[in-house]
Amino acid sequence: MSGKILVAPSVLSADFSKLGDEVEAIANAGADWIHLDVMDGHFVPNITFGAPIIKAIRNRTDKVFDVHLMIENPINYIKDFVDAGADIIAVHAETIRYTREATLDEMDKYDVKKAIAINPDYDVNELLPVLDRLDMVLVMTVYPGFGGQTMMKSSLDKVTVLKNEIAKRGLKTIVQIDGGVNADTIADAAKVGVDCVVAGSYVFKEDEYTDVIESLKLEK
Repeated sequence: MSGKILVAPSVLSADFSKLGDEVEAIANAGADWIHLDVMDGHFVPNITFGAPIIKAIRNRTDKVFDVHLMIENPINYIKDFVDAGADIIAVHAETIRYTREATLDEMDKYDVKKAIAINPDYDVNELLPVLDRLDMVLVMTVYPGFGGQTMMKSSLDKVTVLKNEIAKRGLKTIVQIDGGVNADTIADAAKVGVDCVVAGSYVFKEDEYTDVIESLKLEK
């Protein structure tokens, strides 16, 4: 896949008191997707929001809703998030260790793109047997749960493995990264061929989002 990197600002760093307005603002500022981090306080120590909040802001934009489930037992909640308006759902490999096939089967029931997210210490080779079933792989370049962390650039090696395997098999699977993406690290991401980046604190620290979003849209 050639072209520019897609940018999916994470609303984790937005002002939650005006979340709908924030979603509309980043959409108008050139965001390609809207990244929605769902945390349950179990798989990760933080708690954010669930399907009702996503449903409440779905009418603020027609941009892709990229929903990242950092929750235990995600198989039980797939329909809820589809009904709320998710276009892509990423479940963590670590949470579906014994239910991977069943979880993908559950996602196949709905009109939603399937993704698996992997943490920095996850062996990417364990994902390869189901790569053909995935629309996207989300490579975490930080440990999930909090915004504003520094990118662990060693995680970009996983991107290289995935991109090589995707090319070898002739797949169209998107590779996304999440964590520590900013003006200083985006070049490293582009170099390994990342298709989409999630950026939270880097985008929302500015009062005007257009220029900062555009700064991440490098050629890959």
